[in-house]
Amino acid sequence: MARARTSEWLESWDPESESWDSRMAWKTLWVTTFCLTLAFATWFLPSAFIPQLNSLGYDFTTAQLYWMAAMPGLSGGLLRILWTFLPPIMGTRRMVTYSTLLMIFATIGWGVRVQAPTAPYWELMVLAFLAGIGGGVFSGFMPSTSYFFPRRKQGLALGLQAGFGNFGVSLVQMLTPLLIGVGFLGFLGSSQTWTSGDEVREVWYQNAAFIWLPLLVVGAILAWTMLKSVPVKANFKQQLDIFRNQDTWWQTILYIMTFGTFSGLSAQFGLLMQDLYGRMNPEIYDLATNTVLVEGFDLRNPINFVFLGPLVGAGSRIIFAQLTDRMGGAIWTLVAGIGIGASIVFTMTGLTPDVTSAATLDAGFNRFLFGMLAIFFFTGIGNASTFKQMPMIFERRQAGGVIGWTAAIGAFGPFLFGIGITTIGPVGFYAVGVAWAVLCVVITWVRYARPGAPKPG
Repeated sequence: MARARTSEWLESWDPESESWDSRMAWKTLWVTTFCLTLAFATWFLPSAFIPQLNSLGYDFTTAQLYWMAAMPGLSGGLLRILWTFLPPIMGTRRMVTYSTLLMIFATIGWGVRVQAPTAPYWELMVLAFLAGIGGGVFSGFMPSTSYFFPRRKQGLALGLQAGFGNFGVSLVQMLTPLLIGVGFLGFLGSSQTWTSGDEVREVWYQNAAFIWLPLLVVGAILAWTMLKSVPVKANFKQQLDIFRNQDTWWQTILYIMTFGTFSGLSAQFGLLMQDLYGRMNPEIYDLATNTVLVEGFDLRNPINFVFLGPLVGAGSRIIFAQLTDRMGGAIWTLVAGIGIGASIVFTMTGLTPDVTSAATLDAGFNRFLFGMLAIFFFTGIGNASTFKQMPMIFERRQAGGVIGWTAAIGAFGPFLFGIGITTIGPVGFYAVGVAWAVLCVVITWVRYARPGAPKPG
């Protein structure tokens, strides 16, 4: 049993022993998971706002909007590299508390600047970058939680934490359309006029940002008063030994396929839908005259759909976490790779809208939507299975570092997807996704899943 050396640091901690304090471990899991859910909500707050900025009076180009939506992914990936090395240095308590407080800055910024279409582009890009703090903390929270659990339970524990954390994406995208329609937080700012074609509405977009502020404060208080820190000590230089292990790089490639796809699609889903089946497609909608060019077709408003993808992905991550503990992670990573590749191929049939009629557009949209949801589903499986594999492949301290590192690279998903879709187009970029999935299936089979594999797990 661990004994407290100070109010923060445990004197010793061995989750593999019979005296493992499961109560402390689960308390740590739920407190950090609450804060991680808020972190994902902060990270993806811009994704709920950006597709609507022009309807609020801004006049940004499609490329500018894609770049803005990509910025939290860039900062999230860069900051995850930093947070990867913090758990052994700062400890769980201080890292979770301070990280949660840092997220307040971006949340306030978006709540203030969304109220009037006067913010310059560079300022919104800075706010999008700051939102990436919510993505960066993942690479500190997950490894520090893994220290508290025995290997036999790490698939379930990390799957629950990451899965419920991922729900923060759906929460912010699902609650935003509900919160902006009421003035109960109107005393925190003035209302805005939202315009799309002939539809004009009074909205309070600041509500969707300010609602998270008291929860962030509560999360920081819970972290400071309830968490302890495990004495897993290593300086920055000592932690670099993970890069001499080839499995660090194989797992990084696999996690780009799983979480990179999940985060990338979560950030770009709304803009892509707007671009293909909404008011940003000039073959469907004439901005100059505010008219739909295809008779009988109802423009798709992303605000009604975008939360579904992250919801499906987070749900499958939680459901399959326990199965990875029972069956091992490698087999499910293989299933995820095959499923992602097949789902991308199916989705590609909906990336070129047929504007012949409303019926053909509706059919194309359905293929696009259900294909995207299938991709999200299989990314959730892969996110759970890879996080089961890493603690089995690496020793405890290294496993924490590899989890943080792979998560850091996977967090570049929103940035890579935004740049890829902008430069080579949706069809070309999705074709790259198919090739990547095939590569990952081969790696998983040869290295981890086949009979007699070098690193089964």
